[in-house]
Amino acid sequence: MDAMHHFDITLLQALIAVADAGSLTAAAPRLCRSQSAVSEQIRKLEEHCGALLFHRGKKGISLTPAGQRLLGHARQLVAQHERVYQEMRGIQLAGDLRLAITDYFRPTVIAQLLRQVRMRYPHLRLHVSIRKSEIIESGQADTDFDIGLSMRILDSHAARRSQTSKAKRLHVLREPLAWIAEPSWVHEGGKPLPLVVLPETCALQQFIVRTLHANRMPYFIAHSASGVLGLQLALAAGLGISCLNASAIPAGMRRMDPSADCPLPDLPDVEFSLCVPHEKADALVEGTLSVLRAAFSGDASSATAQTSPNWT
Repeated sequence: MDAMHHFDITLLQALIAVADAGSLTAAAPRLCRSQSAVSEQIRKLEEHCGALLFHRGKKGISLTPAGQRLLGHARQLVAQHERVYQEMRGIQLAGDLRLAITDYFRPTVIAQLLRQVRMRYPHLRLHVSIRKSEIIESGQADTDFDIGLSMRILDSHAARRSQTSKAKRLHVLREPLAWIAEPSWVHEGGKPLPLVVLPETCALQQFIVRTLHANRMPYFIAHSASGVLGLQLALAAGLGISCLNASAIPAGMRRMDPSADCPLPDLPDVEFSLCVPHEKADALVEGTLSVLRAAFSGDASSATAQTSPNWT
């Protein structure tokens, strides 16, 4: 009898992470591994399959036809693995839950992440809306959502806001901000910077303006977009520059070099957190938090390990 062949779930998780992230470098933090470790996982999976799963080139990696076929199966197998594990542990998530998300959070993959949660927990019905981080972090009991995912700029203003917020916060992800522009855009020395931003009610827009004022850099609003997608399109059209968190930077954009392009000020990191409004944390909310944190941070292995969140 031939030996039984099987797939290692952790290798399939690596395949999904790399395919969703678009590169080994971007997938590594989602899997809480180094880039070399993720590369080794993909090598082992290709060896197991006897097929090349990714094309590797100067512009990054892309799935081969074999990789595309395996990816669909991998999503189903990983989702089924999680469902069985949850069932054996006696953990069931069922009911309606309202989720408010800032659209700065991984805009290119957030739909896939939510789909994975739905596949793993088919009886959990998520109702998703896009909200400003300031509203999500207000912590008011009369808000119309159960869990929020907010972005906080890690500057002195953020520290002051955290002292007044009533929301309970659970860390998800930290990443850098960067000044970006379309590759052919060139700053004309001595002229004001053309900014592409969201409306002035946006905390990131306020931060950009405050930072440029503090560094005495002249600017003007070249384009005000209604959302992150519109901002990305305006940047791609070469209408000006802006700053975005790493996972919201669209493909093809150039990260500005403050020492070479123009004397732009240094930028801090941002932190994404799951927030629960005051008095909203019922049993369903508490049970869903660790699942969402694991899905959004890319650490699928921790989806069931944390039974009670460590709030800040």
